[in-house]
Amino acid sequence: MMLPKRTMQTAGDYALRKATNADLPEVWTLISNVLRSYGMVTNRQTTDQDLADLEANYWNRQGAFFVLLDGKKVIGTVALHCETDAICELCRMYLAPPYRRQGLGRKLLEHCVREATERGFEEVHLKTASVLIEAISLYKQAGFSLVEGAEACGNCDLVMHRNLHA
Repeated sequence: MMLPKRTMQTAGDYALRKATNADLPEVWTLISNVLRSYGMVTNRQTTDQDLADLEANYWNRQGAFFVLLDGKKVIGTVALHCETDAICELCRMYLAPPYRRQGLGRKLLEHCVREATERGFEEVHLKTASVLIEAISLYKQAGFSLVEGAEACGNCDLVMHRNLHA
């Protein structure tokens, strides 16, 4: 499933497209449910305030936010947050449990790394939680490495990074 920049792409019954604020209810439900399944919580006033307005917090700030759809249902998300001209953060990568182990998470990750490269970023950072063992394995397979001693926040206790031009 190739997922090119700025277009809707389909593979079977799945489609990846730019998220808009109209997607917010489904995005919030997906993220809340996934985090809850790992014993973590969401908080609209602190750690998850970026989800109040996807367009303002991502697209209008040189970032990106994508939703993966099964028909019309949001089953996955992935985003890039612009940190500096050279560094972006991969964030909000979630996939509903019934859709895991099909390579969809890898495709979401590959899409965002490609997007970051095309936008001219030099590095991608991400914050994750040590309980997300499958995600950490996926990140390592994609060339991300742990940043020892880096300060994480919220539900996250690990920081990883990948140089895009190595």
